[in-house]
Amino acid sequence: MYVLLLSIIYLSFISLGLPDSMLGAAWPTIYAEMNIPISYMGIVSMIISGGTIISSLLTDRIVAKFGTRAVTAVSIILTAVALFGFSLSSKFYHLCLWSIPYGFGAGAIDAALNNYVALHYNSRHMSWLHCFWGVGTIISPYIMGFALSHTVWNDGYRAVSFIQLAIAAAVLLSFPLWKVNKQKDSEEIEVKPTGLSAAVKIKGVLPVLIGFLSYCAAEATAMLWTSSYFEGVFHVSKEEAALLGSLFFIGITVGRFLAGFITDRLGDSKMIRLGALISFAGIILTAIPIKEIAIVGFIIIGLGCAPIYPCIIHSTPIRFGKERSQSIIGIQMASAYLGSTLMPPLFGLIANLISISLMPLYLAIFMILMLIMIRKADRETL
Repeated sequence: MYVLLLSIIYLSFISLGLPDSMLGAAWPTIYAEMNIPISYMGIVSMIISGGTIISSLLTDRIVAKFGTRAVTAVSIILTAVALFGFSLSSKFYHLCLWSIPYGFGAGAIDAALNNYVALHYNSRHMSWLHCFWGVGTIISPYIMGFALSHTVWNDGYRAVSFIQLAIAAAVLLSFPLWKVNKQKDSEEIEVKPTGLSAAVKIKGVLPVLIGFLSYCAAEATAMLWTSSYFEGVFHVSKEEAALLGSLFFIGITVGRFLAGFITDRLGDSKMIRLGALISFAGIILTAIPIKEIAIVGFIIIGLGCAPIYPCIIHSTPIRFGKERSQSIIGIQMASAYLGSTLMPPLFGLIANLISISLMPLYLAIFMILMLIMIRKADRETL
């Protein structure tokens, strides 16, 4: 039952990753078809992230009332419905409306499952959990690329919504398996809900929040703007741009798979520092105006980013205690989504007003800030 439950959790994270790379892959086609500015992708991502921020902050209360398994199933169904709505959209405001349920579903499942794995599994499983998120992000650009080549972008969203529904069905059928850790939860962990104002007073919480925000700002920018970067800088076709949008996701997925074999030995803090250094190397390569080198660069950025997110999350019960982990992970998710909400649209404005070629510099700034803040948190909590 233990292994089977872990497989269902991994499958659930594939469902979380599937929609994340769809927008970036489809955007060069969507904004041209709808005759809107390229920067409007930032508006859609802001609405999605706004929903995830709200649901992340509420996750500790929702999970306490309904349980992780119910929150997971309902969240996947909610994102499936939202993606089907995307497939029916013909106007920009349609995308904005369907972004609301998408955001609510994504935030709840992210915070709930991250805390569940941080409490019950070791660091390598956290890396592999997020590796399966990467599997989802790799699959969907190819689905979208196929749709763009053979039909229309709407069909790509429709196909992914059906896959989401199938995963939701698997989660619903797995409900009896979640009893494996239920007794352990009630005996060992006395949950202490912690509000935002109280949490930021805990030593180390504020630098972790800033560091997580900074990392997710860089990650979300790479996720959303890679396709547009190749189209704008190297003038590739929209179909090729959609496929190149998967480069970052390939790197982060492979990196998380490999990180699972070494993270227990090196520890979360060392893995975060190692990942940041590898990312910097990739950022330098993407700034070189040769397409083939930039392709390698985005893969390396993904490799470097691979251990950062899961290691920050996995270290939360160690830093702040198991009884506070669900509340603080929810707040961390909200902080992460705040970075995802505000920073990619800001880069969209920079791309419009100056040049999309500034993307490597933009990524480097946030990675440096992340490294500084996480090192500060390490000194205060470990």
